[in-house]
Amino acid sequence: MKLVEVLDYEALSLHAAAIIANQVRNKPNSVLGLATGSTPLGCYKELVRQHQEEGLDFSQITTFNLDEYYGLAPNHRNSYRHYMNHYFFNHINIDKKRTHIPSGVPQDLIAECRDYDQRASDIGGMDCQILGLGSTGHIAFNEPSPSFEPFTRLVDLDESTIQANGHYFKIENTIPRQAITVGMRFILNSRAILLLVSSDKKAQALERTLNGTVDPMVPASILQLHPNVTVIADKEALSML
Repeated sequence: MKLVEVLDYEALSLHAAAIIANQVRNKPNSVLGLATGSTPLGCYKELVRQHQEEGLDFSQITTFNLDEYYGLAPNHRNSYRHYMNHYFFNHINIDKKRTHIPSGVPQDLIAECRDYDQRASDIGGMDCQILGLGSTGHIAFNEPSPSFEPFTRLVDLDESTIQANGHYFKIENTIPRQAITVGMRFILNSRAILLLVSSDKKAQALERTLNGTVDPMVPASILQLHPNVTVIADKEALSML
């Protein structure tokens, strides 16, 4: 792993966006793996700025998102489809037919999961995958468990994850308790991985990810097995290293 220490969240966002922008410029038909949550927002904001002010071209880019809340339709204000449109896709020149997000309301759950993995495999995997880090050490919605799960599937969310995401929902009992998430095979098949980590709330999870054993109870620790991971973390997130 390559570890990049930055001062704060703004610096993290700018550094991550620079890497993604270089990927887009060097390979205009790149396949990008995208994450949601609060951590990537600054990166997306900077990429939008570069598109609007510097002409960064997303017209040939294909994207795959990591996950979606189960039970939320694409037009739901808290769905990850809505998130991606609102914060990123609506503001760049990407073809939305080339943006892939698991359906939160699939007609056939098993077929949806199998098809999502197949689409990613058929296109050759991600050129660059953005990941955030959960306080439990989860990546995507792969929560701590007895084993690493390889495939896209329906998962129960950890209570701490539900609470961490709760501020997005106005009414507490509407917070989804399940999600469809890609598995570890999808993530590890990426040619390059960017792990973005900010705030002291993630410090323990980051320390266990980087310095602990490869353990499914710390899902992100599996990244130790990947040959091309860049961790971009601010000083707070690195406080326990």
